[in-house]
Amino acid sequence: MAENRRHVRGADYERVSTDYLAKRQLRRGAAGWVLLAGLGVAYVISGDFAGWNFGLAEGGWGGLLIATALMAIMYTCMVFGLAEMSSGIPVAGAGYGFARRALGPLGGFATGMAILIEYAVAPAAIAVFIGGYVEALGLFGLTGGWPVFLVAYAVFVGLHLWGVGEALRVMFVITGIAMVALVAFIVGMIPQFDAGRLLDIPATDAFGASSFLPFGIFGVWSALVYAIWFFLAIEGVPLAAEEARDPRKDLPKGIIAGMMVLLVTATLILLTAPGGAGSRAIMESDNPLPESLRLAYGGDTFLADFVNYVGLAGLIASFFSIIYAYSRQLFALSRAGYLPRWLSVTNRRHTPHLALIVPGTVGFLLAAFTQAGDLMIQIAVFGATVSYVLMMVSHIVLRRREPDMERPYRTPGGVVTTGVALVLALAAVVATFLVDVTAALITAGVFVVALAYFWFYSRHRLVADAPEEEFEAITRAESELS
Repeated sequence: MAENRRHVRGADYERVSTDYLAKRQLRRGAAGWVLLAGLGVAYVISGDFAGWNFGLAEGGWGGLLIATALMAIMYTCMVFGLAEMSSGIPVAGAGYGFARRALGPLGGFATGMAILIEYAVAPAAIAVFIGGYVEALGLFGLTGGWPVFLVAYAVFVGLHLWGVGEALRVMFVITGIAMVALVAFIVGMIPQFDAGRLLDIPATDAFGASSFLPFGIFGVWSALVYAIWFFLAIEGVPLAAEEARDPRKDLPKGIIAGMMVLLVTATLILLTAPGGAGSRAIMESDNPLPESLRLAYGGDTFLADFVNYVGLAGLIASFFSIIYAYSRQLFALSRAGYLPRWLSVTNRRHTPHLALIVPGTVGFLLAAFTQAGDLMIQIAVFGATVSYVLMMVSHIVLRRREPDMERPYRTPGGVVTTGVALVLALAAVVATFLVDVTAALITAGVFVVALAYFWFYSRHRLVADAPEEEFEAITRAESELS
């Protein structure tokens, strides 16, 4: 028994039987780079339809423009770093796996929990927005949100249980429908564009305030949180590593292609929506794109109704795809022993059914009992920005400590690129406290509880045979032989 357990770098590892991993197998070869790019866009596309516009109320159009440019730089640099790490370490744990390799068990667990918080809470927030959308449109005669939350979770968790290949193809179609709505909106708003409407928020007496920055210089910082919504969750593409056809090639191509699409949509939406309707008119809207069309055209139009109804597909696409993300992150952490091992068991279709159902149940209860979509999004953003800091540190550490590691794709600019992303991610973490201290403190509290669980319990029960942990075992064996 003692030979099956080892103590390495403050953690205890156990060797498991082949049966353990046989019950935790994902479906290999289910996704090529095109589906992976679609997955990346699907994660994020709801942010084009709603959420970003609240940044107008924090920084004005100029402040949100600068914040969006900074976050676009951060995400692009980060995506290049993730493309390299996912090609060299293609495991389902993704960010947790990268940090585990670079920073050890504690750093890996902290990164994995930050990502899990982001992906477990975000669908609950999106479910609230879907419920509000359905209710506002008068669909099905519903006047309350919780039946919509229940149906959304039941249907889309069910599709994921059906199989990853089938689920990703359905998601790809839904994302395509949402993209049609975005293109229709942009084309419809171009004739109504007036640059003067971008700067129609009156300047305040804040430091550095002007017509371009009506809320002053600090408004730019506050707007960072909402600029993130244009790109939030693109980092989830590497979670599909063990289900990709050729992960070393497909993951870099998929995540970079997805990011390029998002850069274009973010730029066009930020210009056309406030440029056609006015920044002041939509800065607090829950449904900014249809409202922009109605304001620009002086009332209801077919295009406004079309974008209103079809825009629901954007929310559904992100909801559907982030369910996939939380299940794979939970699967990886559980398989390695950081979280209860029973959560990583897969069914006969090689989907982690418990990792889909358990967080889905928690998310439904969060949505049904709180209906606080804004608060949950802020919690998700805080978890995301913390994970970005840790993942960029991981890239820099791996470049310095393991220069000879196989890297089929290499980040342009190397550690300078990820260093830029790291600095901007740290600024974004601070910005979350400026916008919503409550959300930041709630997330910090969850982290403390999770780290206590790791320190007192799970670090003594890690699985040496898990893909994310095997490197440690191999390194230990080589050092003993030498």
